Amino acid sequence: MALNIAGLVAVLVFYALILGMGVWASKKSRREEKKCVGSRSEVTMIGGRNINTWIGIFTMTATWVGGSYIMGTAEAVYTPSRGVIWAIGPPSFFMVFLVGGLFFAKQMRSKRYVTMMDPFQQRYGNAITTVFLLPSLLSDILWVACILAALGGTVSVILDLHSSYAIVLSAGVAITYTLLGGLYSVAYTDVIQLLIMFISLSSSSSSNVTLTPVNSPPWLGELKTEDVGKWIDEFLLIALGGLGCQAFYQRVLSAASPAQAQITCFASSIISVILGIPSVIIGAVAVSADWNQTEYGLPPPFERGEAGNVLPLVLQNLAPSWVSVLGIGALAAAVMSSVDSALLSSASMFTQNIYKSYLRKQASESECVWVIRLSVLLVGLAGAGLAFTGEGVMALWLMSYDQLYCIVFPQIVCVLHCPFANGYGATTGFVLGNILRFLSGEPALHIPAVLMFPGWREDELTGDIHQYFPFRSLITLLTVLIIPSASLLARLVFTRHMLPPSWDIFGVLRETGDAVNSVSGVGRAEVILPAATESETTENLLVTSTSSC
Repeated sequence: MALNIAGLVAVLVFYALILGMGVWASKKSRREEKKCVGSRSEVTMIGGRNINTWIGIFTMTATWVGGSYIMGTAEAVYTPSRGVIWAIGPPSFFMVFLVGGLFFAKQMRSKRYVTMMDPFQQRYGNAITTVFLLPSLLSDILWVACILAALGGTVSVILDLHSSYAIVLSAGVAITYTLLGGLYSVAYTDVIQLLIMFISLSSSSSSNVTLTPVNSPPWLGELKTEDVGKWIDEFLLIALGGLGCQAFYQRVLSAASPAQAQITCFASSIISVILGIPSVIIGAVAVSADWNQTEYGLPPPFERGEAGNVLPLVLQNLAPSWVSVLGIGALAAAVMSSVDSALLSSASMFTQNIYKSYLRKQASESECVWVIRLSVLLVGLAGAGLAFTGEGVMALWLMSYDQLYCIVFPQIVCVLHCPFANGYGATTGFVLGNILRFLSGEPALHIPAVLMFPGWREDELTGDIHQYFPFRSLITLLTVLIIPSASLLARLVFTRHMLPPSWDIFGVLRETGDAVNSVSGVGRAEVILPAATESETTENLLVTSTSSC
């Protein structure tokens, strides 16, 4: 197969368009800095809380509808043992935005936080926050690596170009415009990327490819009784694990008001499902297609182990050349919109919750902006470097996403909705949750399972144990219960003087003393502050009280 010149030119034009939009948005960001009464770093991280509703909807949707979403949906529909019923991306994305809008967006935005780690820092202090932040940082880096690697594989299929070129070019463009304009560049480029994605996928699914009519379409799939637990677990993993991602809260916190933040979530829930429909159609086309009549020939993609690339293969072999070119544009747009979000979210958390609050408390705004830029660069380079290492990165990312669901999500639930949660409960939940998840095993990383849940199966070839019970959801539920239980137990131990006050490293006695006054009107923020020095307490309060725009 020769190099696809037309496709290569189209991709280069697309990247030039995105870079141009990013540069324009960076100029808008600088204008906003002059008008905004808040800090420069807040303009970079959350757009000065001045992102309008439509731009917010576009950037929220584009962040989630990435390459793994559109390619994974097509793969699930095409795979003989799965089908549409296992294409859990669209319904799980609908749920993540719906639940996020109902129970998290208003609470986070009304408190005027800057990152999702701010409530942890306000309640538990710097040390615990830093530990909780690490899984999110690791997940972002591995996320960048996975989606860049996926794009590289797709480009090699459609353009017959080595994957390394796509990885380097995509990472370079995303890093450049994110460095220049922060959230403004990310948000406005997301608008272009989402439009290109919608036009390309719609054209691809409506081109002259047809489904072979059969009485019982195999692409519908089947959900067996013994697989129900696994389906539920995977669905909730994506749906609720997403609420442990800083990228979600970055869009929520950039809204002009709590109501706008909720509207952004609800609108994105519908649009994300609509954008999944073309991938379902393309996957169904791949099932019904006679591959022997194409240049690809037999055996079909599944038998060659190429089911993961079924979407670009359909575009290349079963659609007109112009549709194939549009398809690579859609995939590139999907990947870029996810990469830039991961870069900025991890850089924001490091700067706001580690550098500014822990390492350099007296850092100037100009210094913080440069730290954000340096962090974006380092995360981008780390992700791009890991993208060359192969399938092991995907396994690591899947494990890190498990942590977002089993560990980080329960912590966010409790810190926002459980007023008596304290550092002891949070630490206990973190440790026990990690132990339970590790003991449950992970076949992708060849971690043996010590805990055997009902319905487990052993792989005859590798001997790995596969869990078909919704064990991740069980661990998440246990963690949610452990945090308030351990918090109440710790409070009981110290208030009943079972342990000396000098051992109270998380300040439960101080919380209890303040709580006594709460009946006469003391606010919740005063009750939940951890024991700290007077200067630390003042700084923690400033995190949430600083007015931005």
